[in-house]
Amino acid sequence: MISYTIYKNEHSDEWVTFVHGAGGSSNIWFKQIRDFKKHFNVLLLDLRGHGNSKDKLLPGFKKQHYAFKTIAEDIMEVIDHLKIETSHFIGISLGTIVIRQLAEMHPYRVKSMILSGAILKMNFRSQILMRLGNTFKYVLPYLVLYKFFAFVIMPKKNHKQSRILFINEAKKLYQKEFIKWFKLTAEINPVLRWFRQTELDIPTLYVMGEEDYMFLPSVKQVVANHTKTSELFIIQNCGHVVNVEQAVIFNQKVIGYLRGESK
Repeated sequence: MISYTIYKNEHSDEWVTFVHGAGGSSNIWFKQIRDFKKHFNVLLLDLRGHGNSKDKLLPGFKKQHYAFKTIAEDIMEVIDHLKIETSHFIGISLGTIVIRQLAEMHPYRVKSMILSGAILKMNFRSQILMRLGNTFKYVLPYLVLYKFFAFVIMPKKNHKQSRILFINEAKKLYQKEFIKWFKLTAEINPVLRWFRQTELDIPTLYVMGEEDYMFLPSVKQVVANHTKTSELFIIQNCGHVVNVEQAVIFNQKVIGYLRGESK
């Protein structure tokens, strides 16, 4: 089972589950814990190979092919273990794909989805990044590639804190683990195409940075089409990692949204 941490709230029976992105860990939610645990039971996860879920602790992962379905099932294993019937799910970056995959597989366990820095389509620049990564993933140290990706996705001065945080978290990965996760890009385009075409009957809030130039345009298009359940909130002067760059605004908006759903 992957590593997890819980913060119980004795006055609430609602759960919020946080899912980080590739190269990160549950540490990226450090600016959310204090505010969210005032209102909800909080579950933090380290996805396989990340944080405290490194493959040396989970030898069964070493021979497995990684897929979004198996990563989603890792999360459900924890949810079932803790006997959580339903949860709100909050994700960042690649974690939003995992949450959406989980919602496809177990829709009745997902009370709502908060998809921040959501990835719904790989634009031209991101496709080039994937090709470069596939070309050099066996040649260059993974941290060199990861730093390059971080600078392309989060290029501005006000993105620096997020950039440094993700790079520092990525240092805890292994080269082989990075390659396994990077191989997920082979299946990402058909998965994202399906997500763009299919609207789930689950309340969904997209929280995006105004300066998230790689991923915001496609999210706008999807929300314009998925009018039944989807909403978009754009944070000004903010890049890809909205929960770190503009934590106060992020927390206020998301908590307000979730409390409204609970009513």
